[in-house]
Amino acid sequence: MSGHRVAIVTGASRGLGLALARQLAADGWRLVIDARGAPDLERAAARLRELTEVRALPGDVCDAWHRGALVEAAGERIDLLVNNAGILGPSPQPVLADYPLNALEEVFRVNVLAPLALLQLALPRMDRGFVINLTSDAAVEPYPGWGGYGAAKAALEQLGAVLGAEHPRLHVYTVDPGDMRTRMHQEAFPGEDLSDRPPAEESVAGILSLIEQACPSGRYRARDQMAVAQ
Repeated sequence: MSGHRVAIVTGASRGLGLALARQLAADGWRLVIDARGAPDLERAAARLRELTEVRALPGDVCDAWHRGALVEAAGERIDLLVNNAGILGPSPQPVLADYPLNALEEVFRVNVLAPLALLQLALPRMDRGFVINLTSDAAVEPYPGWGGYGAAKAALEQLGAVLGAEHPRLHVYTVDPGDMRTRMHQEAFPGEDLSDRPPAEESVAGILSLIEQACPSGRYRARDQMAVAQ
């Protein structure tokens, strides 16, 4: 892709991924976005193209060919990789004693292995770029019923911490966006009214402030960054 800074944002057809992509587009970033649902992705891309250049590739981040296509679409230089795509796992969330192991393997495949595999491909093109891995407080708090998702996010956090140590020229951020009114959060609490949760857009400023300030690699909470930015 030609022009200014280039970002890959996975899971960008809705929720936090779309909110981040929208703000990046408004800030002049060129975007490569993906999602598993082609119709939703194309609708999102159509709106984003009003602001910037966008390549939208439907597919699954677990597929090697799709990861390769994302990196190739970005071009010779990748300035930002946002690993947002993920899955909750079974809904409602089962306790660990009853957690189907095949489902747990899928949660780890999507939430841990796929982001690492995509980063491995993107890394030679990133140099001093930025990586944002989206995490959850379930990675650090022992919430009953959240063992599968939380364990996967904890693994992703450790990967990010080690990558930051191994590649000091990179900025590797693990970011907890906080509670949000998204489809995944609704899946986590089936039948509950989540109208009191803030929209995903309210977490965006705190997340992207990390890039604006070129903060050191590490774990951050979006709400803390919003306070700093203000």
